[in-house]
Amino acid sequence: MRAGTIVAVDDFPEARKPAYKVTVDFGPEIGVKRTSAQITALYRKDDLVGRQVIGVVNFPAKQIGPFMSEFLIMGFYREDGAVVLAVPDPSVGPDQPVDNGAKLA
Repeated sequence: MRAGTIVAVDDFPEARKPAYKVTVDFGPEIGVKRTSAQITALYRKDDLVGRQVIGVVNFPAKQIGPFMSEFLIMGFYREDGAVVLAVPDPSVGPDQPVDNGAKLA
């Protein structure tokens, strides 16, 4: 699992359940990867750009309809089914708490 910064979020109208296409920069070693994420219930596109997230980057790519998902974004399900993102602790600094590509210890 690696930390990365969301650099773009697009609608994914072809998805069966409401989802975004999320582009994340995982640093120079891994690069930029895209995924489909069902996080529309709690997050607006504009609020996600610039946020750090945690992603599983060593799974094989998976075809989701017309979209190729390259990593799995991590989150927790609430009782109502909404997903809350798992993120590096933002309280440790005003900028990114860890470098993009940092491994989860």
